[in-house]
Amino acid sequence: MEKRRSLRFFSDHPVPKAAVEQILMTASTAPSGAHKQPWTFCAVSDHAIKRQIRLAAEEEEYRSYHGRMSAEWLRDLAPLGTDWHKPFLETTPWLIIVFRRIYEFGEGGKKQNNYYVNESVGIACGFLLAAIHQAGLVALTHTPSPMDFLTKVLNRPANEKPYLLIPIGYPAPDATVPDLIRKRSDEVIVWYE
Repeated sequence: MEKRRSLRFFSDHPVPKAAVEQILMTASTAPSGAHKQPWTFCAVSDHAIKRQIRLAAEEEEYRSYHGRMSAEWLRDLAPLGTDWHKPFLETTPWLIIVFRRIYEFGEGGKKQNNYYVNESVGIACGFLLAAIHQAGLVALTHTPSPMDFLTKVLNRPANEKPYLLIPIGYPAPDATVPDLIRKRSDEVIVWYE
């Protein structure tokens, strides 16, 4: 897992649907509050839908980079070389859009709450990223904010809210990643022995 990196330069080389399904079912093995499994994974390979998502994401990202983000935030992003342009949303063979399910509909349409939804979906996304890496693919956790456009583009029900947009695929031949250093063990672990 030390070799896992977020990547913004994807090849358009196809990834089989069966491989994506296996990755998503691995993510679905994550623990969840009261075993409610409050997630929906939308797997998009349709170019027209990916284009819609890109255009809407870039619109939100443009607003973020030109007024929503603080100067400090923009400075923190500078070493990553990011901006509001997101061509990878169309280049990559698959977009996985993770939705968190706030509630379900039971018998007679009765609303039934899910529990620890953010925590459960966060754990499932961790499993998802690990499964993508183990499959020999690369990914990016992309969070254009706000993400309500994903609900509209994908026609998702009211009980689902967008959580994370993850392009997955193979790296482009000329892909680069920032030279980042992860924190040392003494910076992230406190031992009580």
